[in-house]
Amino acid sequence: MTTYVYGIARGAHPGLPQRADGIGDPPRPVRVLDAGALAALVSDAPEDLRPKRRDLLAHQGVLAGAASAGTVLPMRFGCVAEDDDAVLAALRDREEHHLERLRALDGKAEFNVKAAHDEDAVLHLVLAEDADLRELGRRNQEAGGGSYEERLALGERVTAAVQQRAERDAALVRRALEPTAVECRPGPEGTGGLANLSFLVDREGAEALTTATETFRERHRHVVLRVTGPLPPYSFVD
Repeated sequence: MTTYVYGIARGAHPGLPQRADGIGDPPRPVRVLDAGALAALVSDAPEDLRPKRRDLLAHQGVLAGAASAGTVLPMRFGCVAEDDDAVLAALRDREEHHLERLRALDGKAEFNVKAAHDEDAVLHLVLAEDADLRELGRRNQEAGGGSYEERLALGERVTAAVQQRAERDAALVRRALEPTAVECRPGPEGTGGLANLSFLVDREGAEALTTATETFRERHRHVVLRVTGPLPPYSFVD
């Protein structure tokens, strides 16, 4: 039977659940593998492991319960080992590394920030900033929309200007929010948008990130920010 791994904690962690429901249908009981200085939260892995909503929530629930009483290195959904012995061997082989990460993450949480453009707002902004682009659009309009080539040229100019603005705004988001965090890394891979960033933040200082986010929204209304957190520090577990 393969072993599903939820996370890693210190062996002395006071809140590791001795009885909890894990993933699977019916739910597999969560157990603690003790490797001395370290411990792992695990359960048996279902044969048909898939990222179903029920299992994703169970994975998050196990980590949330453990993290409420101390630091846990969270594994992303789907971390499976050959068996319990393989997990214990991995803990012992990389004991100092895991202990270093636990020390680095004590008292901290992850906040994920996704940034995207308000398409109408950024188009107005791009036109307001580029007199040549406005003039080209005006001439096309006076010509009844312009020829196909003229419309194509205008569309290409607008697309290029929006892309340049996107690159500038992605950098602006990072510069505005990074000073409030201990560390910043790219967030989970996704599609679209300007930026997807994960910030490691001191739990007691999380309000600074919230304030910086609100200030950015007020100053750059063409950028939409979506903040998710506090989360287990998935992006900061190497």
